[in-house]
Amino acid sequence: MNRLGGWVAKGAAVVGLALSLSACGINTVPRQDEQVKAAWSQVQNEYQRRADLVPNLVNTVKGYAQQEKTVLTQVIEARAKATQTSVNLPPDVTSNPKAFQQFEQSQGQLTQALGRLMVVVERYPDLKSNQNFLALQSQLEGTENRIAVARKDYIDSVQTYNTTLRTIPQRWIAGIFYPDAKVKQTFSAPEPAQTAPHVSF
Repeated sequence: MNRLGGWVAKGAAVVGLALSLSACGINTVPRQDEQVKAAWSQVQNEYQRRADLVPNLVNTVKGYAQQEKTVLTQVIEARAKATQTSVNLPPDVTSNPKAFQQFEQSQGQLTQALGRLMVVVERYPDLKSNQNFLALQSQLEGTENRIAVARKDYIDSVQTYNTTLRTIPQRWIAGIFYPDAKVKQTFSAPEPAQTAPHVSF
């Protein structure tokens, strides 16, 4: 009977310890880290969606505006660079300032190139009324909005995570149980790179 009582007491102690650890927020850091990862994946997903639209957009514009080769080439090159940067991202990109900045710059260059393309399109009334172009333009505008939302969600997740790592008592808990946890990077692109391409009718 004493043996059984000892097992029950030990079991109760383990359960009590587990409850007290969970109550003190021991799982906060990994939970928030997973939220940051999920938000980052969504950012990448939306940028990939935009990159997939670009070849169709370029081909449609090319049919109407052959003489605008410089702008079309800039868009194609910016897309290639953005895609290459995305493919070669290190696993720690969100906590690696240099890699994060390179990703941000390449996506910003594609945003700016698309903006220049839309300005060129204004010179071609037939192109602006083409159904294929209108559908692509609508998808691109929707994608730019989705990118903005995904970036905001990522920024919010990073803010929560970084605050956890920098405030007490979570800072102490992270230092003991998650010593490898690092502050995550957030977007800081210049204003022109953050704005969706302006299109006026």
